[in-house]
Amino acid sequence: MNLEFSQKTVDNWIKAHGVRYFNELTNMAQLTEEVGEVARIIARRYGEQSEKESDKNKDLGEELADVVFVVLCLANQTGVNLQEAFDKKLALKTKRDHDRHHNNKKLKG
Repeated sequence: MNLEFSQKTVDNWIKAHGVRYFNELTNMAQLTEEVGEVARIIARRYGEQSEKESDKNKDLGEELADVVFVVLCLANQTGVNLQEAFDKKLALKTKRDHDRHHNNKKLKG
């Protein structure tokens, strides 16, 4: 996934269809709402809670895409280059976590 391209795509969509970005606090609230929708699906479909009839047709992929969309909006409006940030974070996690996870007895089921 090219995050830089995705950020530009979202920015173009906002300019063409959304009038303007919601403010950062509104987008943070929206992100929380979307993550909650993902959590609801996961808890009921993959967790121990029973899935309500009204939840059975919910699309996990669509809800995850909503989360990504709002994250891209927040990155755009706060001036974060998400591709650079992601690449930097992945390099850090690779260096820090490679041996840690391989040596974790809990993961060697």
